[in-house]
Amino acid sequence: MTVPKLALTDNTEAALAKTKADAIVIGTVQGADGLELAPGAEAVAAALGGDLVDVLGALGATGKAEEVVKLPTLGRLPAAVVLAAGLGKPAEGGITAEQVRRAAGATGRALVGTKRALTTLSAINLQAAVEGTVLGGYAFTGYKSEPGDAPVATLDVASPDGGAAREHKATLKAAGAIAESVMIARDLINTPPNDLFPASFAERARKLAETHELTVEVLDEKALKRKGFGGILGVGGGSARPPRLVRLTYRGAKAKKKVALVGKGVTFDTGGISIKPAANMDHMTSDMSGAAAVLASVVLAAKLKYPLEVTATIPLAENMPSGTAYRPGDVLSMYGGKTVEVLNTDAEGRLILADAIVRAAEDGPDYLIETSTLTGAQIVALGNRTAGVMGSDEFRDRVAGIARATGEGGWAMPLPDELRADLESRLADLTNVTGQRWAGMLVAGVFLREFVAEGLPWVHIDIAGPAFNTSGPWGYTPKGGTGVPVRTIAAVLADIADNG
Repeated sequence: MTVPKLALTDNTEAALAKTKADAIVIGTVQGADGLELAPGAEAVAAALGGDLVDVLGALGATGKAEEVVKLPTLGRLPAAVVLAAGLGKPAEGGITAEQVRRAAGATGRALVGTKRALTTLSAINLQAAVEGTVLGGYAFTGYKSEPGDAPVATLDVASPDGGAAREHKATLKAAGAIAESVMIARDLINTPPNDLFPASFAERARKLAETHELTVEVLDEKALKRKGFGGILGVGGGSARPPRLVRLTYRGAKAKKKVALVGKGVTFDTGGISIKPAANMDHMTSDMSGAAAVLASVVLAAKLKYPLEVTATIPLAENMPSGTAYRPGDVLSMYGGKTVEVLNTDAEGRLILADAIVRAAEDGPDYLIETSTLTGAQIVALGNRTAGVMGSDEFRDRVAGIARATGEGGWAMPLPDELRADLESRLADLTNVTGQRWAGMLVAGVFLREFVAEGLPWVHIDIAGPAFNTSGPWGYTPKGGTGVPVRTIAAVLADIADNG
């Protein structure tokens, strides 16, 4: 993970006069009459002389979303090249933060190998310009014998109104911290499962906790057995690498609310005895994306000093088939006392989450946020970019709205009471799956609801699709681990800090 040095400069005109950047980023839009320059590009156009719109048009620029067109400055500016980033058609209320973030992400990829760049997209939205550029330039190269060119090393950010005002500095700091935390999650997700397993994940979490002065607790398999975490032990029992439960806590000064975060940490999922097909099983290295997200989020809470108490409870297991693996037909005694009949060992995430949710609720939080790559049904229902958001109606809608505002996307989904009957077991309190083909995403949410404390506002974010990009990069999203929903959780925590 490489995070550029971020520097807030003067307004664009003043910044251009003294910049040491190798490249300058401006924005273009698809206007009603064709290509137009976005706010922030005026000084660049004046410095280059001539009609910049005509020149860019001759080079093929249209202003469409995520288009990047390079223009040599021919010595008229200190930088050698200008990158014109397409923002697309302005929305009804103007250019959105997400349009800026995606355009900046495209330039972040184009700036790989550049030592220093100046962005003027910050004139439209400072935070989005920084987040997009940093996240767009991300690459996971730790296992490459030749890692290639590095992302831009220094990003100069033109001040939106010319003054390095206190609020602009705070926004820059927050944007950098958020982007860095997303990259922490991406690095964890992209680490191959032979190097990232329950114990090694727990060790990484411990090191992050020490760096950011968080309290940390790690339960090994003996402690899990002693305390009765039957779901985590059941799922992890088939692996030679035993399970863990990690808890990290940030206690902010004058904490207004207490928030519990829970994330699914299946470091690799074969499906267990109910084994998955071989095709695309390698994608299951991402089955700990929820764990990565909540770990990165509690670290972020510490960086930004939210006036909250935030605890991340992270169950970690590797779901493998072996002579010691749990079987269809087994009954597990969960943490807290409920029993579950296992009908499918590939519905393992909900089992480790159930244990973690009960433990997290014992702290008496005001809110509980859980996220997981839980069901393929989420992808069937909502696709690869939209998370399913379930839980307490009011809090669910609040989180789903915030998710859309961040650009990560989320859609509120119901938890119909009638689905609970399909989880009835002849042996135990409930089964881990139903015998039906439909409503798989909702059934998983109904299962989790059984373990949430009465009256606790909670939300379940199913990120089975959004957590891992199996196609080419787009916007500020790389191939592989995406870091969703770190930015959503960050925005929810900020909203709770502000509004309770």
